[in-house]
Amino acid sequence: MNNFAHIKPLFKYNKVAYYSVVLNDNKETLYEEFVKRHELNNKNKLYHILKWLQVIGKKYGAQNRFFRNEAYTADTSALPPVGKDKKPYYIENGKKKNNTLRLYCLRANEHVVFLFSGDIKTANKAQDCPNVKPHFLLANQLTKAIDEAFKNQDIVWNDDCTLIDFDKNFKLYY
Repeated sequence: MNNFAHIKPLFKYNKVAYYSVVLNDNKETLYEEFVKRHELNNKNKLYHILKWLQVIGKKYGAQNRFFRNEAYTADTSALPPVGKDKKPYYIENGKKKNNTLRLYCLRANEHVVFLFSGDIKTANKAQDCPNVKPHFLLANQLTKAIDEAFKNQDIVWNDDCTLIDFDKNFKLYY
């Protein structure tokens, strides 16, 4: 267990605060790396996921129905939601399509979401897709470690469970 991560707040809307993690001694969070990697080649698919983060954060809160169940060894989820008929839609060549880009995450509650990374999914199961498999497995490892940190009270909720608190030097081992 030599791998560790630091938790970093990303951005907050009125209903959801988003966090990510910085692995080992990297400079950027997994989420920031994800955005950089997809903003050129998968711009429209990325924009669709970013729009979902905004809609969930501003309007609905992190309700279960907006997240794909991607649990393998822990309670990991992914965006965008299942189905092409939920607004905001992903449009390709003038038609509503399923967005194949996945962003793996942990929906800690309706107010706190951890954003990890992802890629274009090319197989029915994440475990069978060479693109998303490493992101899927890492997200499940990180989710398990974060759940454990909550149990050990290394990460704690604020009074109304809308934010988390942790020591700035806290290392999340995964």
